[in-house]
Amino acid sequence: MAETYPLLLGGEKKKTKETIPVRFPYTGELYCTVSQATNNDLKAAVTKAVSGFEKTRRLPSHARAGILENLADTIHRRAAELIDVMVMEGGKTRKFATTEVARAEVTVRTSAEEAKRVYGEIIPLDLSRDTEGRTGILRRFPLGPVAGIVPFNFPLNLACHKLAPALAAGNSVILKPASATPLSSLLLGEMALDAGVPPEAVSVVPCTGARAEVLARDPRVAFLSFTGSCAVGWHLREIAGRKKVGLELGGNAAVIVHEDANLPYAAQRIVTGGFTNAGQVCISVQRVLVHRKIYEELVEMIVAGTKALKVGDPRDPTTDLGPMIDRLKAEEAYRKVQEAIRQGARALIGGTLEGTMFAPTVLEGTTPAMRVNCEEVFAPVISVVPYDDFDEALRIANTGEYGLQVGIFTQNLNRAMRAYAEMDVGGVIVNDIPTFRTDQMPYGGAKGSGLGREGPRFAIEEMSELRLMVINRDGGIG
Repeated sequence: MAETYPLLLGGEKKKTKETIPVRFPYTGELYCTVSQATNNDLKAAVTKAVSGFEKTRRLPSHARAGILENLADTIHRRAAELIDVMVMEGGKTRKFATTEVARAEVTVRTSAEEAKRVYGEIIPLDLSRDTEGRTGILRRFPLGPVAGIVPFNFPLNLACHKLAPALAAGNSVILKPASATPLSSLLLGEMALDAGVPPEAVSVVPCTGARAEVLARDPRVAFLSFTGSCAVGWHLREIAGRKKVGLELGGNAAVIVHEDANLPYAAQRIVTGGFTNAGQVCISVQRVLVHRKIYEELVEMIVAGTKALKVGDPRDPTTDLGPMIDRLKAEEAYRKVQEAIRQGARALIGGTLEGTMFAPTVLEGTTPAMRVNCEEVFAPVISVVPYDDFDEALRIANTGEYGLQVGIFTQNLNRAMRAYAEMDVGGVIVNDIPTFRTDQMPYGGAKGSGLGREGPRFAIEEMSELRLMVINRDGGIG
């Protein structure tokens, strides 16, 4: 019989009558069940977080850093357990789950370091006769309870990107994991308690997305951090009231490969960026724009690299591409591919679906209006498109509502700098794929792809506020 896991409510475990089934995406078998938070549980989590904030806001920086170092040590020690959980609840390949645990540890350790570096500054205010003798002191202070809504595709590391900076800044935190992958966040919450987080300051409340609106609407929540779809993210911002909101949303990332690129390297990286995690990555390579002079050569390399991938059971350590998270999402992506084929596109490889197993797919002959280009596919699907000059490539890559990251392969620094100046995106990655991310860098999007930046240092800035104190040197003279 599958085990039932309790939710975590202000440091206390609680089982509820309502549960969420968690299934292994590769076979559909039941892996476990998880207690689902009620509306009252969510409100109670906020009440606990308000109480917990009174403790976290008073923790000195060394204490906050020490707690996060303890948490990173625990993630390292329990890595094998976390890897197994991510393979089973999310269908993540063992290779990629291993990488995610390592990244989660880095995210938490970096947050521990940043907890010691929440700097302020001294501002001279004596710029006129009227302000002589006055000095400004500027510091950052924690906002209050942080609610973090975590997606299924990186259930551990993106939970760490919400929890660790929140604690580093001195906030309490409530995590709402994806219904498909709640166990990673529950284990993280348990580890955070063991690391020394004040019990009231951490809750993990699995529930439906619709029910999570309770957290978005509650005025006691000071900051809402959401990673997920554009439609849901912008809706949450509309209902969030006056609280600060951080949104890391979708994309249809483009990579431009110019004629002077290192083609074998570019092809290998494009295959990695397009098909890692079954393409279920916000910055997954989706549109590959190739200079016409090298188009046939590069496409041949991409197709060869795709053929070499091992597709199958994510429990196998040698598997490169496993299942999508569930059949509904796989079928939605499949419909977009079939629609493109009916409209004149050709599948050079793949294009098939069996259950949750979507074959890695390379499309040719697509147009900008096709949904495989203008929408987020979120599946192992890339489109290859030729272009004649670099300006045309920039224009195509810049088209649409998304703006997360773009990749540029070129040996010409001027082209790279032009892309940096002209692309309306959160990041321009030169001589690599848009899927590149290290956890300390500022990460986020422009246009419809979101608001704010993740990465511990930058998330701490989002989760804190500047406060000014003005001292009048002469005001105390009697």
